[in-house]
Amino acid sequence: MIVELQLNGRPVRDDVAPQTLLLDYLRDRHGLTGAKRSCDVQVCGTCTVLVDGLPVSSCCTLVADVDSRDVLTIEGFAELPEFERFERAFVDHAALQCGFCTGGMLLTTKFFLDAGLLGTNEEIRRGLSGNLCRCTGYHGIVEAVAELAGANE
Repeated sequence: MIVELQLNGRPVRDDVAPQTLLLDYLRDRHGLTGAKRSCDVQVCGTCTVLVDGLPVSSCCTLVADVDSRDVLTIEGFAELPEFERFERAFVDHAALQCGFCTGGMLLTTKFFLDAGLLGTNEEIRRGLSGNLCRCTGYHGIVEAVAELAGANE
């Protein structure tokens, strides 16, 4: 089947098998490896991408379901001017270690900030609860996101 979508702000058109997962399409067809395969059941957040601005688990989404839609990966986000502010906050607060979860964390944070849904540290914790991190203990991540949101508890 033919799919046409906006991938990181650029139009793409590809012939794909109907059962192709968005994660495999991004990684194998387009070399966009920032979304990671981990749980394959929508609970860890490492495969998160934004589809029409909403966070989506690419490990459980068919590429056919994003036909005619806008997909933003961490690679595409890194090209946007606002990314530098996110990057700086995560570095300044030691909010990353191995980096496996970072792409999903950043894109989920972008969604919540764009939607104006993060105001307190508790809202940040709740908002990021679908993104698991095995390295940081979350404290630095919450601090970085609070800085980005201008949030104070």
